[in-house]
Amino acid sequence: MTATEDDYTKITRDLEAIGYLQTSLQPLSFLKFFVHLPHTPGSLSRFLRYTTESGANIGFIDFDDTGRHPDQLTVSLNLEDPASVDKLLDQLKSRYHLEIIEYDTTGKHLDDTIFYVRFAQEIRDLIGESENTFLLSFLADTNHIAQELMNRGSDPRQVFDSVLLTGRTLHATTGRNFYADVQKINITPQVDLFCFQLPCGGSIYVLTSEKDTLMIDTGYGIYHDDVMAMFSHFGLGDENRLTQLIISHADADHCGAGGFFPICALMHTGTRDIIKTNNRAYGSRNEHSVLEAFYTKMINLFSRFRPPKKVTCLPQAGTEARSIFPVLGTVTIGDLKLEVLEGLGGHTHGQIYLYSGLEGLLFTADAVINFSSLTPERAAYNSIADFLVTSVNVDSDLARRERKALFELAAETDNLLASKQKHCLICGGHGAVSVLENRKLVPYVDIHHYTVTNS
Repeated sequence: MTATEDDYTKITRDLEAIGYLQTSLQPLSFLKFFVHLPHTPGSLSRFLRYTTESGANIGFIDFDDTGRHPDQLTVSLNLEDPASVDKLLDQLKSRYHLEIIEYDTTGKHLDDTIFYVRFAQEIRDLIGESENTFLLSFLADTNHIAQELMNRGSDPRQVFDSVLLTGRTLHATTGRNFYADVQKINITPQVDLFCFQLPCGGSIYVLTSEKDTLMIDTGYGIYHDDVMAMFSHFGLGDENRLTQLIISHADADHCGAGGFFPICALMHTGTRDIIKTNNRAYGSRNEHSVLEAFYTKMINLFSRFRPPKKVTCLPQAGTEARSIFPVLGTVTIGDLKLEVLEGLGGHTHGQIYLYSGLEGLLFTADAVINFSSLTPERAAYNSIADFLVTSVNVDSDLARRERKALFELAAETDNLLASKQKHCLICGGHGAVSVLENRKLVPYVDIHHYTVTNS
């Protein structure tokens, strides 16, 4: 027998009526106090009658075991209706001696007995008002990955803490708290390169000539206004000069502000498909991983994901290759020509690289990163993703192959440029523009620290 929609509606209504189904997550008030009860039979029962009538949920209740205050009871309550708090206090104050320890209407100090309600309220603080159905769905998804990671030996409480920490860190580094580390490098007589390391997530690269500007990746959507103010500080604020936008891959910290720009974004078809499916593991052997799907949904939510609206996809690979990477085409700005190389899908399906052997320039996206150049704050933020998805690479074996081949390509380019006393500049998806020295990545040129206050 198959239930109809009317049957489903009736079952849902009946379960909700008897308290077996929660369909909303209302903000709760928290009240903690001392109450002095008389030493008479039934005094505790009478006191509890008042709390029950008010609809309060008792999170904690305890007598003083030290013997110093035998008549003192410590009580913490959670109440859904703010008006009921005042009514309950009036009733209790007229009958008992009370000492209020804490009274909170923001939901910041709710007892752990209603952990999920508190978690939902903290999510609301990060994303603004949201429908209860969405919050309940997000809670279910979070709980699902908490169970998944617990099965792998992780503390489920750390999962919830990590989710909140992701959102809080992003919000805490916007506006007046925004900053970036910046490198400016002359590449050719006509082209300069800017590298902007944002507080969280990937780096933005800008190649600029006298008339044109090419941007590689966009950072998180939540940083867009801050980034544009920073661009103005460095003379890059004219959006009309932005003639090309290239997206290296589909993670939110690399394409999440693309929708703010009016021009078409050039990307791999795999990147386009990941954006459409809202799953960073799409196209990989881990495509059905619940961890990857949840992380994509979470980070897109917190970072205000606004991917490019206008998209031009790269052609399919032909026969030409650079090392192990198929050449998909070329892009040009000023007198600089870059080959577009197709990755193997180690970090994400559809990740691409840009390369100029003549000028010694290699954009490696998230396949090669100078981790030693990351500040402790950036490293700590990146570690959250590592914990939640266990590996930021959707295929670790392919990722290792790509990294090895890119290092070899950089080393070969160094050899070709040795007579010109030039190095291959490795522009990773995170961290500083670097060069190879003794087979290690070392930041190239000085790094300028930009803050809103020194702009």
